Amino acid sequence: MNSPAADRARYDRATAHLDAPLALVDLEAFDANADDLVRRAGGKPVRVASKSVRCRALLERVLARPGFAGIMSYTLAESIWLARSGFEDVLLAYPSADRAGFAELAADPKLAAAVTVMIDDPAQLELVDRARDGGAQEIRVCLELDTALQLFGGRVRVGARRSPLREPAQLAELARAVSARPGFRVVGLMGYEGHVAGVGDALAGRPLRSRAIRLMQGAARKELAARRAEAVRAVRAVVPDLEFVNGGGTGSVQQTAAEDAVTEIAAGSGLYVPRLFDNYTSFTGRPAALFAQPVVRRPGVGVVTVLGGGYPASGAPGADRLPVPYLPEGLRYDAQEGAGEVQTPLLGSPADDLLIGDRVWFRHAKAGELCERFDTLHLVEGDRVTATAPTYRGEGRTFL
Repeated sequence: MNSPAADRARYDRATAHLDAPLALVDLEAFDANADDLVRRAGGKPVRVASKSVRCRALLERVLARPGFAGIMSYTLAESIWLARSGFEDVLLAYPSADRAGFAELAADPKLAAAVTVMIDDPAQLELVDRARDGGAQEIRVCLELDTALQLFGGRVRVGARRSPLREPAQLAELARAVSARPGFRVVGLMGYEGHVAGVGDALAGRPLRSRAIRLMQGAARKELAARRAEAVRAVRAVVPDLEFVNGGGTGSVQQTAAEDAVTEIAAGSGLYVPRLFDNYTSFTGRPAALFAQPVVRRPGVGVVTVLGGGYPASGAPGADRLPVPYLPEGLRYDAQEGAGEVQTPLLGSPADDLLIGDRVWFRHAKAGELCERFDTLHLVEGDRVTATAPTYRGEGRTFL
């Protein structure tokens, strides 16, 4: 692995003919991260979370590698677009209210065979049926398990508020309702443990908080493994030919893969390794996706101003949702301004070595959201741009 200074020099050389702002993906780091995900999955296939990639060329690249199989999408419109683009196994990870999309899905046998939709409520089945518009294709259905850890009789909840289906009996009941309804077939079960997979357990300068997170995650993994196994047994009693049980995320690949009940792992952020994945004891990845902003001002000693850069990530607002100045090392935001809409001042001694027109490289807080800001990704190998790939945005697709 190169030093940060060597990487900066490579990226500057590779993109010297391009104007910033720009975004790149280091293919050597991307491929190394893909290999690490496969290693941690321990022989179970990794389903790629498209929301963390948002570039068809890179989805094709990773799915061509051994150990990867299928896409986990985030909207029905995206699922249909990907299926029409040739991706044959697309699991929609979130319930949808896209009536036009459901009508299209129900009318096309090829789409219906390629796309699996998520449900956690019988009302979602009714919505699909009302949207069919005469389409009679059988809809593939996945049930979602609530993975949150509940303590003190349910008075304390740790985990995202997703599915209302927590108990194995609830999942079995919905599986029976789907099976009894013409036009639908249960093929999978999913449970995303975001409080384990998406929360770092080694926060810099916060040892007590990190210890508390590790204790919580240990308890959560133990509780969920037992409950997920029971849920799978309950659903298989109704649907013996269940095709898959999906779980995990970048931060919990090896732990989730160790559960016998889980047949495949979902991951995507681990390919780009954004800044939110720096604080894990379970793995260490290589930053693969970066963006560069040009220096346009030098307001004083120890200060430069770059163009733009105000690209906050989704989630609860906080400093950890901002991109981080990455190269050259040692730059920081002005606390009074932060990352700006059209300009961003950066402080620190490295500023004095930057000239007008030089670039500062940033890492986004989350993975695929970077692609909502740029229409192309410059793919770098060594110190050359070897290809340029459109993001979803670059293909005119903004699904959310």
